[in-house]
Order: sequence, then structure tokens, then C-alpha cells
Amino acid sequence: MKQFIIVLTALLLSTTSYAQFEISASGGYAIGSAGMKIGEIQTTSGTENTYGSYGEGLNAQLRGTYFFNDRFGADLSLGYLHGSDQTVSKVRFGGYEVDAIARARAFGASASLVYRFNTNVYSRIGALVKLGGKTEALVHQKSTFSQAEADAFGVPFGSYTETNYVEDYHGQFPLGFVAAIGYRHQLNTNFSIFVEAEYYGISLKRKDSEITEFNTNVVLPDGTVAVSGLYSLDNLPEGTNRTTTYVDELSSDNTDTSKELAVKVPYSSFGINFGVIYKFKRSHTDHQ
Repeated sequence: MKQFIIVLTALLLSTTSYAQFEISASGGYAIGSAGMKIGEIQTTSGTENTYGSYGEGLNAQLRGTYFFNDRFGADLSLGYLHGSDQTVSKVRFGGYEVDAIARARAFGASASLVYRFNTNVYSRIGALVKLGGKTEALVHQKSTFSQAEADAFGVPFGSYTETNYVEDYHGQFPLGFVAAIGYRHQLNTNFSIFVEAEYYGISLKRKDSEITEFNTNVVLPDGTVAVSGLYSLDNLPEGTNRTTTYVDELSSDNTDTSKELAVKVPYSSFGINFGVIYKFKRSHTDHQ
């Protein structure tokens, strides 16, 4: 796939002097199209699943398109996804609370074939890959001391620990599907504006994760911090791994807690994009 994108890029750049070539910039918003389970809400009364897709959020794209004739063309695009917050864990058990959200910060590319139905309406279909980025989890935990724990720390009953940490998840190289249909309106010889509906079909298999920020404070009932930095990135609580590797198989006698079974997470989405197109003038040989 990477080789195909490189070849297509070279083709686009090498043909600008004599072919119909255009570039575009766009932005838009996408909603999750495949509501897969991504977390849970747990309370004393029960448990509820949360559904979503990490493909939901704001996006921006730069695209180059080369038309072979009046109908058919090919394009290469580079994009950035600024994903919306997704609830992966919310816990309310008396003196124990968790609020954890995760969001995508990802760069991707797509290579597509383009078909123009007429001068205004067009469609695209092609392949989508993720080039880089992460799924970022932000976690807040609050755990109220029992009387024995409060006595051990020498703080009043009602005191608690407050933990905040960030964990970055990275995935294996994925290949997905992209399709779009759009409408363009020509402003003048070179500039057009467009709106399009776009679908991404892609999942990401987790490869590894790393805790990049970690802090635990002991807090008094009135909100005063009694102990700052009880735990930190360089002094993690026992049983907490700074890095985790995700694998397809674990033996029954595995004792390495830094390894977990891999899962696939959804990035599929359906969105609306708005943008502007600049069309390069054809060379004289194009009209002969």
C-alpha cells in the first residue's frame, strides 16, 4: 500500500505540466458509523455499555487529483483526525470513582479513483491507511480512605487519593476503505468550492501502549492537598505497568502483566466535508 501511494504521488507530480491537475483543502466533522462497544458505566445499581467510534471528530484534508479524461481520475489525500472524547470507563461505587475518556489524534492517507457524473457531481472510492498518531486515554480516579487507611496516613476520615494519568495507545498498520460523493460549484476558471459526504471503514488492532503522565495526591476532605506526588511516572503503584504490549496469544502459565491480548478498536465514520479546489491550467498540448 505504501508503495502504491508513493507511485501515485510521483504520477501526480510528474503530470502537472500537461494533464488536468487540481489540489483541494477541506475540513469537516464525522460521526461514528459502527457503534461498537468501547467501554462501560458502572454504578451500584448496575452496568451499562458505552458505544462509539474513535473516528468521530473534526478532520482536515489536503488532496491532489489527476484526471485522465473528463470522467475518470485518481487522487491522493493526506488527512488529520482530531477525535472526539469517547467514554471508556465511568465508575461510581461509593468511595471509588473513575472517569476515563479516550480520543484519537491520527494522521492518515488515502488513494482513490474518482468518477465525475457531470461538471458538478463526483464520487470517490479507494483505500485508506493510518500513517501515525495515537489513541490518547485520560483517566481520573478518586478513592476515599477507610478509617484504617486514613489513620495510617495521619489524615482525617474522608480524605482520599486523587490520581490522574495519560496513556497513549498505538496500533498496527491498518488498511481500510473510503468512499465519498460530492458536489462542486465553479467560482471561476481556477477556483471551485465543494461539499461531500464521506465514509471511512477501518479498524485498528492495538500494538502497544505507554503511560506518559501519572500523578497521585492525597487530598483532605476540604480539598487541601496533604501529600503531593505520592505516586508519579517514575514511582508507579505496585502492579501498574508503564508500557503494555498487545499480543494474539498468551500461554496459560503467563505471569507477565505487561502483556495483554490484542483487541481491535473501531475508527469507522460517516462525515460531511467542505472545501475549496484550485485547478491548474492545462498546457497547450492538452488541447491539441
